Amino acid sequence: MSTPTTAELLKGAAELFPDEVVTSAHVRHLDLPYGAGRFALITLDNGFDHTKPTTFGPGSLANLNAAIDQVEKEAADGDIVGVGLTGKPFIFAVGADLKGVELLKKHEDALAIGKGGHEVFKRLAKLAVPTFAYYNGAAMGGGVEVGLHCSYRTVSKALPAFSLPEVFLGLVPGWGGCALLPNLIGADKAVSVIIENSLNQNKQLKGQQVFDLGIADAIFEGADFLEQSLIWTAGVLKGDVAVERAEVDRGEAWDQAVAKGRFIADGKVHGAAPAAYRALDIIAAAKDGDLQAGFDAEDQALADLIMGGELRAGIYSFNLVQKRAKRPAGAPDKNLARPVSKVGVVGAGLMASQLALLFLRRLEVPVVLTDIDQERVDKGVGYVHAEIDKLLGKGRINQDKANRLKALVSGVLDKAEGFSDADFIIEAVFEEIGVKQTVFAEVEAVAPAHAILATNTSSLSVTEMASKLKHPERVVGFHFFNPVAILPLLEIVRGEKTDDASLATAFGVAKKLKKTAVLVKDAPAFVVNRILTRFMGEIQNVIDEGTPVDVAEKAIEPLGLPMSPLVLLELVGPAIGLHVSETLNRSFPDRFTVSPNLKAVVEAGKRGFYVYDSGKPELDPEVAALLKQGDSVLTEDQVRDRVLDAVAQEIGLMLDEGVVAEAQDIDLCLITGAGWPFHLGGITPYLDRAGVSERVTGKKFLAPGVASVPA
Repeated sequence: MSTPTTAELLKGAAELFPDEVVTSAHVRHLDLPYGAGRFALITLDNGFDHTKPTTFGPGSLANLNAAIDQVEKEAADGDIVGVGLTGKPFIFAVGADLKGVELLKKHEDALAIGKGGHEVFKRLAKLAVPTFAYYNGAAMGGGVEVGLHCSYRTVSKALPAFSLPEVFLGLVPGWGGCALLPNLIGADKAVSVIIENSLNQNKQLKGQQVFDLGIADAIFEGADFLEQSLIWTAGVLKGDVAVERAEVDRGEAWDQAVAKGRFIADGKVHGAAPAAYRALDIIAAAKDGDLQAGFDAEDQALADLIMGGELRAGIYSFNLVQKRAKRPAGAPDKNLARPVSKVGVVGAGLMASQLALLFLRRLEVPVVLTDIDQERVDKGVGYVHAEIDKLLGKGRINQDKANRLKALVSGVLDKAEGFSDADFIIEAVFEEIGVKQTVFAEVEAVAPAHAILATNTSSLSVTEMASKLKHPERVVGFHFFNPVAILPLLEIVRGEKTDDASLATAFGVAKKLKKTAVLVKDAPAFVVNRILTRFMGEIQNVIDEGTPVDVAEKAIEPLGLPMSPLVLLELVGPAIGLHVSETLNRSFPDRFTVSPNLKAVVEAGKRGFYVYDSGKPELDPEVAALLKQGDSVLTEDQVRDRVLDAVAQEIGLMLDEGVVAEAQDIDLCLITGAGWPFHLGGITPYLDRAGVSERVTGKKFLAPGVASVPA
């Protein structure tokens, strides 16, 4: 049986993906400066502006393949002296089209996508003339890789984003990245780009970093980037410009780099997601420089991972964050939203000050803080000023902007003076229902009739908080996550009386704050805190019953969570953890316990369970002395089953109660509010895949083909 040609492979793949946004590969010819000769320039362009980046689906690869047919003949005939590859304005290319990957149902189809990309890109390296990639704009994944197949590369100083994000999504760089990059810049730098950056929330490189790493041979300003690249190209082709690259160390340094990569992967995913380890295996094998063996290994890894659950969960997560987050389920018509030209913040403690800074930076409107004494007010305003000075020091804002922002923030003791003309007033005072009701009564008495009253409560009833007001319809929950500047989630809570205009205004403000807003029913602890408290509560229960602390902690490692449960408790603060568990225990006493050991830790004034004297977390001897445990000892597997069963049960009940519209919103909340990994898809795809959902609730949370291979 004959092997299918590249064109046949791509034609077959294209039939599986009829809705592809196809990228054209336009060939134009130009005469290089200094009489260097006739040159063919291929421009990748999908016909849309920069808001729809250029991708490589099978139809796009076929177009590039056809363009290479043309320039291959011209090169062989001596009609051209070189070939260049560039992108449309602001975008070079951002890799494989994930919408097409989602549709694949069979291993051989997945293998064809890997082989198809390789076969096309490899041809660039085999042309009879030198090839040049001009990274003019954003380049990711396959966009980076197509350039690695070229003889030379230039990069724009203005390039904002350059990465190989595949491991982040549950794939490997499968069109040459794992084999070519370490052979170009050395294994250590390649591991940083492919593994470390990817697992560090998909960290992007800027143009200068791309050049400094040795990925690009030259760097030019964005304004005349292509012109300068072509002048440089002429110099290279005439022999006037010598391109020097550092020699790659193929000795022990290579092995150490791979070991470093495994250490990073273990620290981030604890062996729970295979992509990083598959990528490292290919990098390890690329040490001898056998590129074809590396490409074959990439094809195999790509196909295996495309047919695996982690990638489907990774793409699902990506779609949640990129698409669902931009169109929140259940949000009212945005035209109902009222303008917000002044913000009031009740409280001037750390949380309130962080909120004031965020509103100030994003809305650039007057922000006024109040508190019970002048010292606290001054401290809150001082915090905001100090943070603005830090931004100025880092060059993030200029002096003019710093002065303007500082002038917009103020603090007063008298709420009537501060809030009489505010449009949006948020409280961040002590988490006690009576205190919050009093604050809202005081605010309602002095605020204009149209003002929204928002609460940053993490677990209390928004309806109850508004119940004593004349106008409860303008009260809305606006629950941020700590640290406010970093975690994107904002749970927007609709009380029983909250009206559409107030809710629409809250969503409008959230969008300006650049937060991921999810509409949540007014139910105890809303979404993230309810799930985390159930999760933590079950860990606490098994410890109280007799399982050693280290066993309970290690049981959860296979999930690859950002931190262990007790380290998370330390971050949240044991007192807050206890308070939320008490709140939930009052609402659901059969499922939420209040741990006597946690109570003892809080009463002893301990900040957490661990000390870090050796640099690593070790159980604090004083905490160990406080713990009173039973004699029921579970294994790691038993602990994990029990914890996951509890989480699945809670999610099932929350969906039955209509706390959110769909399971997708729970996953979006956990990814953006608690930093749960992309490779889990939040949590419900993992529970479905592991059989936990059906064991506990009798059904899966997601439909077949959502975060899984289509049937």
